[in-house]
Amino acid sequence: MSDAFVDLGDGFWTVRGSFRIGGIVDIGTQCSLVRLASGSFVFLDSYAFDDEVRARVDALTDGGRRVEAVLNLHPFHTVHCEWMHKAFPQARHYGTSRHLEIAPGLDWQELRCEDDALMQRYADDFAFSIPRGVPLVADNENVHFSSILALHRASGTIHVDDTFVYLRKGFPLSLLPLTGRLGFHPTLAKALEPRAGAADDFHEWAVELGVEWAGARRIVAAHNAVFDMGAGQFPERVGEALGRMKPVLDAHRAKHG
Repeated sequence: MSDAFVDLGDGFWTVRGSFRIGGIVDIGTQCSLVRLASGSFVFLDSYAFDDEVRARVDALTDGGRRVEAVLNLHPFHTVHCEWMHKAFPQARHYGTSRHLEIAPGLDWQELRCEDDALMQRYADDFAFSIPRGVPLVADNENVHFSSILALHRASGTIHVDDTFVYLRKGFPLSLLPLTGRLGFHPTLAKALEPRAGAADDFHEWAVELGVEWAGARRIVAAHNAVFDMGAGQFPERVGEALGRMKPVLDAHRAKHG
């Protein structure tokens, strides 16, 4: 299946790509191209997209020369970083602490994506948020819950990897209970920090996010789909997702006090 390059308007394009588990089940992956108010472009996350998408990106960005930065927002999404460095060598490439640890030979910027200074650098175009109550980089390599969420102000689009999930797939993924609805990544129980108050911190973060980003109009989610919302629906959708996680949060409170 070829990659898709979707214009969501107001300077936001999403690349819907392919990522196969065990080489069989394609759960998809993504990156986003965003035009800044300055006229330059940034990528959110890395992906080795196909030649057709590359041609469309080049047409928008003067052969890639107007891509000023690549922001890698998920610590465990590292597979395509080397390709992105080679494809856009003139861009500044930013990663989380884990990106720099996993691929020290790549030309990373000193600032990391979780650093407030980098978030402030792009604050005119984006709002960023990091979940509380869970580590950004889990010790368990199989727990990919946390990431840095980015809201593109002009388009009202939230780019998120794993923390929120939205799947729109056929069989067998259609059998999963999270298919067709916005929810939190199923590894939340393992991601919560083993301390009193972590569940409350996460709950408060999610509620605050819903309120502060209430104007968001859509979510582009890893690994699969775009979730379009009506105006002002984001708080309600977050509340529904939190409701489904109540047993997980309650169990954590009972265990850790």
